[in-house]
Amino acid sequence: MTAVADALRTGTDLPTQRYRLTRAHLVAYAGASGDQNPIHWSDRVATAVGLPGVVAHGMLTMALGGRALAAWTGDPGRVLEYGVRFTRPVVVPDDDDGVEVTVDGVLGEVAEGRARIDLTVTSGGAKVLGQARATVAVDA
Repeated sequence: MTAVADALRTGTDLPTQRYRLTRAHLVAYAGASGDQNPIHWSDRVATAVGLPGVVAHGMLTMALGGRALAAWTGDPGRVLEYGVRFTRPVVVPDDDDGVEVTVDGVLGEVAEGRARIDLTVTSGGAKVLGQARATVAVDA
């Protein structure tokens, strides 16, 4: 049984999902996505354009929210809609530890075999995705 199907009550908190991002993850994502922008690998370029350091790709951060949705539903195919606003970059230090991204979810309205999940995605205590919301298929 999935976390969402187990909950099925508006306001229920879903289990927190935690993900670690390192520079190695950024390199792998850059290769897979084709986004080779140097702000994702060069401290010199990132700071020259006013960033605090190398930042994770926004779509990679969004994908971690999608990964949490798949974990909660038990099947990525149950995610029917998913949208976010990028509110703050995830700064990834040049070390072996990287940075943690935390995804929390609250079950919103449940009706007609669908549930809304409101996500809170943070890194270093700061919200990095805004208006993060998904609609998922549930077994009523």
